[in-house]
Amino acid sequence: MKLFIIASGISASLFSLSCSPSTTPNVTTTGAGNRAPVNSAAANNAAPAKADEIPAAVKAAMPNAQTFTTQHKDLTDAQIASIEKDTGGKVSEKDHHSYLAFSTANGARTQIGAATVVKAAGKEIIVIYDNKDGSPVIKEITAEGLPAGFLNQFAGKGHDDDLLLGADIKANSAKEDQAKAITDAVRIDVLAMQALYGKAHAH
Repeated sequence: MKLFIIASGISASLFSLSCSPSTTPNVTTTGAGNRAPVNSAAANNAAPAKADEIPAAVKAAMPNAQTFTTQHKDLTDAQIASIEKDTGGKVSEKDHHSYLAFSTANGARTQIGAATVVKAAGKEIIVIYDNKDGSPVIKEITAEGLPAGFLNQFAGKGHDDDLLLGADIKANSAKEDQAKAITDAVRIDVLAMQALYGKAHAH
């Protein structure tokens, strides 16, 4: 797993890890607790990022976005430890980058999504998130050179899903080692998104 970036189709707030009430941040940062609702005035009025700050692959994956806002949030040591315990993988970057996508209609600027960029197995994977009951869920993921049958399985999955190759994810014509590396990396990203922006809840 390498790098994360946000730009999911969200209409409420982004997300917190392991359903723990002690870690419940949301996408736009405001003061203590480092969180605010995604479609709050703070989020919608945030200054747009410069065009050269947005990866071309993110812009291509969200063609309806008129502007983007870049987010940088640090995972805490406790969040990293929890993610690594849950996944058996390594969080490669404490600084989680995210891109919030916005459109403007009738003078109102509204967030239409959030996307992360995950790098694994020599591929750059764009993970587009949606919001479901206050937690991030994958809307779709895109990557060049990977079969649609593999990529399409991630849609609708979030931190409560296994996201394990051989369980709820199959290689589906992707190379087995490549599919495993990508699945593991996406799983780490999903848990990071939940830790940073998800709503705390009990199972």
